[in-house]
Amino acid sequence: MSQVLHPIEQKILRALGEAQCLTPDELSEKTHLSIDQVRRGIEWLKFKELVQVNESEKTFVKLAKRGSEASERGLPERRLVNFLRSIAVSSCEMGQARDHLKEEFGPAIANAKKNGWVEVHDNRIMLRGYHDATPEEKIIKLIQSKGQEPLTLEEVQDRDAFESLRKRPDFLSVTSTKHSVVNITEKGAETVSNMGVGEDNALTRAIDVEAPAPVIFAAKSHPLADVIDEVREIFVSLGFSELVGNSAQSSFWNFDALFIPQGHPAREMQDTFFLKDSNAKAPASQKQIREVSLAHKNGWHYDWQLEAARKMVLRTHTTCVTIRELAEGGHEEARLFSIGRVYRNEKVSYKHLVEFNQVEGVVVGKSVTLRDLMGLQMEFYRKMGIKKAKFWPTFFPYTEPSLQSMIYNDRLGKWVELFGMGIFRPEVTRPLGIKHPVLAWGGGIERIAMLKFGLDDVRELYNNRFNWLRSVPKCL
Repeated sequence: MSQVLHPIEQKILRALGEAQCLTPDELSEKTHLSIDQVRRGIEWLKFKELVQVNESEKTFVKLAKRGSEASERGLPERRLVNFLRSIAVSSCEMGQARDHLKEEFGPAIANAKKNGWVEVHDNRIMLRGYHDATPEEKIIKLIQSKGQEPLTLEEVQDRDAFESLRKRPDFLSVTSTKHSVVNITEKGAETVSNMGVGEDNALTRAIDVEAPAPVIFAAKSHPLADVIDEVREIFVSLGFSELVGNSAQSSFWNFDALFIPQGHPAREMQDTFFLKDSNAKAPASQKQIREVSLAHKNGWHYDWQLEAARKMVLRTHTTCVTIRELAEGGHEEARLFSIGRVYRNEKVSYKHLVEFNQVEGVVVGKSVTLRDLMGLQMEFYRKMGIKKAKFWPTFFPYTEPSLQSMIYNDRLGKWVELFGMGIFRPEVTRPLGIKHPVLAWGGGIERIAMLKFGLDDVRELYNNRFNWLRSVPKCL
């Protein structure tokens, strides 16, 4: 049974039938195919044992910067000898030779002694022996004689001298190129003789319609990126505006402005990444610093320190961005949210990461209540496809009252924690000049993604397992 050949294969075989030992570039010129088509066709023909490819590697040698200088002025050791010859006594002080050769004095004296050209006694250099051309000098002369054409390594007779010269910094430029030659096999030649030609002298084609098609995995965004986009779209659809802030924040906005005392465990090294030798010069206005300081002194009964508030940290939440916007934006009423990376110095586990994404939002209004906050959360969960949710009282330093939302996981058959929320305490809002109640909530997006994709380990979102990534549908 004759083999089915692609038109590309047929053109390559006919060209090789007329002339053996062709390179891919020569085949491209003869067949009028692109070089990529030729390479692809050669691989097909190799698999069918119709051609064979002989590959070889050629090494080319050129003079680098110092090598070119040596070809004109001589190697450092040769210049040392010439300098000593120019002196009547054929010897000189070490310092005199060093002043003449400058930075090349070291290599010059070392190689001259190695060649037996000089001796050193009592800090004097004396000329000795014969000073015939060295193998290294002959190689430089050979390369120079080639002009613009590079010297091949095969032309170098003394490999030891070549390696010695190659070790000298910036003397030789050595490059290697692979060379491929394609030959037709006996089987390929027989195939060429049996190939038919159509009426218009075009090669006949045969298409195997039953051949398996290659599996194509189309590029797509990461599942976690899709969840982040979905969360963002939901809040925008609910009339919220997005805030964006820096990952590096002062402790003032990350902790102090939120009424978290300076001795709170969350501020210690085991929970927070502090930036070494980095302090904010002016973390806030003088009035904001004064009012927040008084709130801490009156509420927590300790001496508040500005130096502690100036320390820069990697933000542990995105609320620092929101509270600063509320303090400086003068919002009477607002719906704001932010999505961004936060950082916690925690032990990595199936439910904790050192770096993760958090969504956080606030609603400011004259008469907003905790009931509004719960209703807003239920609407968000409904749009995310979460059907069962409830709220549980809890404690947070900067909200009162505070709630924890609980989501029922059908696969696990139990309730799991999701978002923390509450109303900002007066100790947070009053020092910053925020007049109306502020509803606030926040939580990790990775936890939402775990629920959405049925994962038991948050690390699976970052393991880059292609089988899982390819299996996640774009629409759930």
